[in-house]
Amino acid sequence: MPTSSEFINLCQSQVALLTQGLGAALSIVYLAEEFTTDTDTHLVPIVAHPEMALNWGEDQILSFLTQVRLNLRQQRLLAAQPHQAVDDSLEWQPEAAEETNSAALFSQSLVYPTDVLLPQQQIVLPFIYQDRVMGLLVTARADRAWNDSERRQIEHIAESLTAASVLDWRVRWLAQDLQQQQLLEERKTDLFDNLLHQFRNPLTALRTFGKLLVKRIQPSDANRSAAEGIIRESDRLQDLLKQLDAAIDLEADDLIPLLAAPLTVTQSASQTISPSESASEAPSESSSEAQPEAPAHPSPSTAITQSSIHPSAQALTQPFFQPLPPSETRLLLGSAIDLQPHSISEVLQPLLDSATVIAQDRQLTLCIEIANRLPQVWLDLRALREVLNNLIDNALKYTPAGGQVYVSVRRVRLQPANRATVTHQAILIADTGPGIPTEDLHHLFERHYRGVQAKTDIPGTGLGLAIARDLVRQMQGEIEIFSPALDCKLLTLNDLQPLSPEHPGTAAVVWLNEVK
Repeated sequence: MPTSSEFINLCQSQVALLTQGLGAALSIVYLAEEFTTDTDTHLVPIVAHPEMALNWGEDQILSFLTQVRLNLRQQRLLAAQPHQAVDDSLEWQPEAAEETNSAALFSQSLVYPTDVLLPQQQIVLPFIYQDRVMGLLVTARADRAWNDSERRQIEHIAESLTAASVLDWRVRWLAQDLQQQQLLEERKTDLFDNLLHQFRNPLTALRTFGKLLVKRIQPSDANRSAAEGIIRESDRLQDLLKQLDAAIDLEADDLIPLLAAPLTVTQSASQTISPSESASEAPSESSSEAQPEAPAHPSPSTAITQSSIHPSAQALTQPFFQPLPPSETRLLLGSAIDLQPHSISEVLQPLLDSATVIAQDRQLTLCIEIANRLPQVWLDLRALREVLNNLIDNALKYTPAGGQVYVSVRRVRLQPANRATVTHQAILIADTGPGIPTEDLHHLFERHYRGVQAKTDIPGTGLGLAIARDLVRQMQGEIEIFSPALDCKLLTLNDLQPLSPEHPGTAAVVWLNEVK
């Protein structure tokens, strides 16, 4: 990888400091070709003074210093005896000088044999980082030795170049890593494009087969719902494929606005959601909205005090239309959640039709209890469909054969202390599976966290609950997970069987706001 121009400029400035400030006749900065602990690492000269020294070997360097020393000797002799000619062909010998000659004594104290460079006149300092050789600084002068103060200055220069070389390596590594990541992203995009292209054909065929089945099966046939489920899930897959196709084509500039822009929640009606308002009292048990008889179950309209519910459900008693942070989960590349008045069964019933078929195939009992004529709630159809699909899929997936999955929708009146009663609807999905360890409960909504389930053969990505909570909160609701399942105050032992210490079960509750 090439050395950065910034590092070259720094080396040049430090070499200039050695030359002009400390009188170095020769300075060379070497860099290692590889970042390694190998002592045989090849060193490459990158900056030198004089510049021609970049291509010199040891013999040429020694010859240069020798010539510099001779030139200095001649200059001093000429300065000491200006009227005496100097014969360059004569080799100067200290013992031939007269002791009374002060100029000779001065030269003798500074000039040494021409083929020897004393250790005090040269300094070689390696650049060491984490036991790795990063480079080398070589500097020398021919006329005198380095004193302690000068050595300390040169050591500081070497330390600065060591730190700079480490930073330069890191910059080069990051640049190389970025280049590799870009190449991988390009290959991944090509792979996704190929898979999407190949996926569309069987999906179209599956949807066509579903339509043919619906035409051939009588409306009264019990298998008709299964055929309709094929078409419904095919449509859902096509919608997801469109989103995936659009996401693959996104560039970095397209993603920045999605990360920075606040989440937009629209509400078609002029009425705002404020469960804490006391102007509208909760309907009583004798309300004209009749509930089905279910003596073995709690009443679909249940009064619960503030102290008996989970803190996340207590949050429902506070006004919801507050500014929300940017969301990581959006339905379609930044599209807003569109809150509209809808019945929960409008979303839930088609999902239960598919769940019934899956439960039969897996030898599970699916119990459904949905109160009749429930008021509408504020929701986004696509968002709630995604949430409930994830929760039902988890219940079916983690419940062993012979177990039970229980789905219920009921009205719940929350009574905060010294405040008016507020009413919400709770969607309860419970199972008789192995449950969730206590240590995992606090991490359930973290993206990609699977906890103990990661050790099983059950496939999963750890994203379902994180996506579900994100979408529920965008709909101004809340979601709770309980394990053992009976920790949920909305559930009784009569609702869910069989439960045991080995299979304590799990319960998920989605709270949504009624339209007033």
